[in-house]
Amino acid sequence: MSAGPPSAPSPTLSRHLILLLSIACGVAVATIYFPQAISPLIADGLHVSPESAAVVVTCAQLGYAAGIFLLVPLGDRLRHRGLVTTLLLVTCAGLVLAGTATALPLLAVASALVGLTTVVPQILIPMAAGLAEPERRGAVTGTLLSGLIGGILLARTFSGILGDWFGWRAPYLVAAALVLVLTLALAAVLPATTPSTDQAYPALLTASLRLLRTEPLLRRSAQYQVLVFAAFSAAWTALALYITGPAYNLGTPAIGVLALVGAASMFATPIAGRRTDRQGPDAVNSACMVGAIAAGALLLTGRLGGSVGLAGLGAGMLLLDVAMQSGQVANQARVFALRPEARARLNTAYMTCAFLGGSAGSWLGVRAYSAFGWNGVCSLVMLLAGLALLRHALRTRPVATPEPQQVTAPTPGTDSAPAAP
Repeated sequence: MSAGPPSAPSPTLSRHLILLLSIACGVAVATIYFPQAISPLIADGLHVSPESAAVVVTCAQLGYAAGIFLLVPLGDRLRHRGLVTTLLLVTCAGLVLAGTATALPLLAVASALVGLTTVVPQILIPMAAGLAEPERRGAVTGTLLSGLIGGILLARTFSGILGDWFGWRAPYLVAAALVLVLTLALAAVLPATTPSTDQAYPALLTASLRLLRTEPLLRRSAQYQVLVFAAFSAAWTALALYITGPAYNLGTPAIGVLALVGAASMFATPIAGRRTDRQGPDAVNSACMVGAIAAGALLLTGRLGGSVGLAGLGAGMLLLDVAMQSGQVANQARVFALRPEARARLNTAYMTCAFLGGSAGSWLGVRAYSAFGWNGVCSLVMLLAGLALLRHALRTRPVATPEPQQVTAPTPGTDSAPAAP
């Protein structure tokens, strides 16, 4: 295995390149989130129930989890420029297929294809972490994640408004055009990177599983994100059903407005990155888990209805967004410090777990809403975040003491030191 020399291309990690990579993360990830806002429009357009239309969201997230596991490890094996542009071109084709689908099964398959190949952020973030100086790794990761957050949240505003004006197909087709432009830009400016391994593809896949088994800090980070991201996905998926239903009887643009409020969370991730660099990931995780529990309680004010209820929903979703995304910064800083030569494979293991949790959260959110209404969704958010906090509290038990020895052996990076239980 060749230890990839990120030191060679590191001067190319300029502020302009970081900005473009941040935009790329946002545009790419938006393709799996904007269906959350237009699922009621899809239901009307394809003459299915809203609960059935929500399967489009679940398929996109399942496809994303599969893409992370199957494709992201190639970030250690192939040059980033060719890999990223190829994936984006396939994503563009999938969006066109989705935008022209005439039945729900075809739309679900197209959504899964889009999710499978739009994993570009999970390739670019480890790449940028490898090009950044160790003392800036958390800040750079936080900056790219702020773009990713903007894509997640603004995607709902984009699709909610565009879908209301021109129908549910318009967001898919406009997104396809944006992805094509992004592909051309990245093909021109991505630095020439050197693969860090020449392992065969099957070995790359098993390496991700092996890392998950042998790296306790990777497992712990993944467990945190599975639970908090499940809470996040449950809330957003059910929110579209709630505010377009009898309680508020609003259109899809209202979902976009709430998402626009939540987009303010993109400014929190660079702060979380700097705090992670200074204080370590555990301190940030603690605050984020408490924040997610508080968000679930705040979302209960949505039961009040009217402008007060909408304000409560906006504040609760903003707090939940900040908690989930800031925790992501802390988790990835911990994970990327473990083995610099295997960052893509580490990220594969971590993000596959995270998006399996997100997919489960979307499914659970719809079930909780159908069975118990909005109170059930809020209770589910608090339960999942509470389980994450409990896992975090138990990290100091004696059984966890081998973790620092396993982490400090592969790398003496400063990010991993404060993360030791």
